[in-house]
Amino acid sequence: MSASNETLPIAVIGAGLAGLSCAQALLQAGHAVHVFDKSRGPSGRMSTRRAEDEAGPWQCDHGAQYFTARDPQFRAEVARWQQAGVAALWDARMASFDGTAWTTPATPLERFVGTPRMTSPAGWLVQSLQQAGDRALAQWQTTVQKLERHADGWAITSAEHGLHPQRYSAVLLAVPAPQAVPLLHPVAPTGAAVASSARMRGSWAVMVRCPAPLTLLWDGAFINTGPLRWVARDSSKPGRTAPAGTETWLLHASPEWSDAHIEDAADSVTATLLAAFEALGGPAPTQVQATAHRWRYADTEPALTLGYWRDADAQLGMCGDWISGGKVEGAWLSGQSLARAVAG
Repeated sequence: MSASNETLPIAVIGAGLAGLSCAQALLQAGHAVHVFDKSRGPSGRMSTRRAEDEAGPWQCDHGAQYFTARDPQFRAEVARWQQAGVAALWDARMASFDGTAWTTPATPLERFVGTPRMTSPAGWLVQSLQQAGDRALAQWQTTVQKLERHADGWAITSAEHGLHPQRYSAVLLAVPAPQAVPLLHPVAPTGAAVASSARMRGSWAVMVRCPAPLTLLWDGAFINTGPLRWVARDSSKPGRTAPAGTETWLLHASPEWSDAHIEDAADSVTATLLAAFEALGGPAPTQVQATAHRWRYADTEPALTLGYWRDADAQLGMCGDWISGGKVEGAWLSGQSLARAVAG
């Protein structure tokens, strides 16, 4: 690629935390950045469902449930989120169940959540992009399907807009590994092989609206038996609001159960998980309203520990939690690391 192309913007595909972290760091290093995402807005798996039923408007975090901060860089970033009012500590009462006994798990690290919803940190990062003026662009509902390298830079083709006229000096993918494979295979087989080596697992989530508060003595529980893996009183998180007298709960199925039932009908999944919740002391399924969501790519087992992948000659790269140890912190650090390598 010619030296003149270095003045072109950089395309970041994916507006989850890894992609937004990468875009933010590239902007700070002086680059122009265009971010694309197939969804209607940012946040990826740091996601919150917002809707309304007979009781009124409700919301529920149905992707990442909380995050911790070990790395000093990420701790500093979380402190900025707290100062901006888009994150807070979740002082939850935690429990663990192995099928016979309840215990209290060790909590060596503080748990944080986005406020007033898990999507808030991503929204705050998008605002920083908007403040960059012409140097940044965020485009939603754009499903990138093809990458092509031309003499004047990289071109992208999306399902919604066809071949985009803009050319890019580099393309950085911040999408789940299985979605990166078909994009990279024709142009960077080595990168496609890295993405193919990551085994991403699915997860079913069920959002439960209860007409009255439950008497369970915990706000979050790790379930190590049956179809459930995690149950949380979403209403207990800071900044949440719900119709008076109601509560919202989140049920996550285990990766093993989810993978075995990933193509099941949502109604069947909902019935199974509600029954498992009732067995733990939850309400009868007939007393609640519930909505299921299928995450086809929820986590990686085991997550890769490369931090990021980059082909400097081709000006291509990948970042994400799946390549950086998993978890929200890994996603943010991966985006930062890739941006430093590109700007370096």
